Amino acid sequence: MINSLLGVVLVVVAVFCVPLALIEKQSITNAANDRVDAVAVRVLGLVESRLAAGEPVTGEKFAAVVTENFYVTVDIPGQPQIVLGRPVAGPALTATESGASGETVTVAQSRAALDHEIGNMLLLLGVVALLAVQAAVALAVWQAKRLARPLTDLAETAERLGSGDPRPQGRRYGVPELDRIAEVLDTSAERIARMLTAERRLAADASHQLRTPLTALSMRLEEITALAEDPDTVREEATIGLQQVERLTDVVQRLLTNQRDPNSPTAVSFCLDDVLKQQVEEWAPTLRDSGRQLVVEGLRDVAVIGTPGTVSQVLATLIENSLMHGAGTITLRARRSGSSVVAEVQDEGPGVPRELGNRVFERAVSGRNSTGIGLAVARDLAEADGGRLELLSLRPPVFALFLAHAGE
Repeated sequence: MINSLLGVVLVVVAVFCVPLALIEKQSITNAANDRVDAVAVRVLGLVESRLAAGEPVTGEKFAAVVTENFYVTVDIPGQPQIVLGRPVAGPALTATESGASGETVTVAQSRAALDHEIGNMLLLLGVVALLAVQAAVALAVWQAKRLARPLTDLAETAERLGSGDPRPQGRRYGVPELDRIAEVLDTSAERIARMLTAERRLAADASHQLRTPLTALSMRLEEITALAEDPDTVREEATIGLQQVERLTDVVQRLLTNQRDPNSPTAVSFCLDDVLKQQVEEWAPTLRDSGRQLVVEGLRDVAVIGTPGTVSQVLATLIENSLMHGAGTITLRARRSGSSVVAEVQDEGPGVPRELGNRVFERAVSGRNSTGIGLAVARDLAEADGGRLELLSLRPPVFALFLAHAGE
């Protein structure tokens, strides 16, 4: 930009200043010649007027009109030559005028004064051209800095995006093109931030949701190892273990499906008893080891609409939450509520602290130093499956999963 603007200014200076210098030089030269001619005409007029009046012509009569810068000679027939001023050394401007009686007036002036005036003119034009160039350079530097600063900011923003810091800057610079780039970078930063948040959330959800099936599967394998001499028991435990693997696969598939398309329709009609029975079988070893019981109450053979794997996952999260934070017997209860079927999980523990309330479904909110992810993921899964997860009672703690009744 500096080179371009400087080149334009130099071209403008060359196009305008060179012709202007030539014109001014010619004008100054013409003015000097006119002055010499004017002096010659005036002296000749004085000479003719004195000759016409019969008066003598002497040098003292012309001293008032002839300055010391001029050298004047007057030639009158029959009279000695009259000389005024000092002879000019070197190049000179001359003018000669002749009268009717044969008198001749010659005026000469040194070119030194003319050259000095032309030099002053050229010096003035040079100063003006230099000031114009300096002004152009200053303007170019200012404009370059004005554009360079936003470009530096944009480069830093792009570098931060590449280093994993997707915070948008929100800066605008008053230049439409740069503002457009800044807007695109801010939009990209927001999109990257959402993507990173989703990826981190998926990793956290997956690690949390896979923990329970893996723990249950590990316990089943331990049961198989401990009862290796009883084929029927081994077969039963192996079958349950395979179910755990299927559930584990379903958990992974569901998490990935929700990540790609939260609105993916997977709901079907199924019997809620099958899911409740699965939960009883799955948690039996854990409950036995902890001295707790899981009982099922309420409706039987009721059909609901949803995804069996999702409903099982939500109920498993609620049971795990009761094991971790509650006490006593855990009750799985199915009942009708209007057009919905409600699957409740209740225990005999101290319940949910009043200050938490429904905030227990918020991420990173926990009253017992846990991760605070399980209930939040369970509610997200329930809503994605067309259901609803609510906290009905603080003491005793009652969590309810609302599902659509298949007969409605």
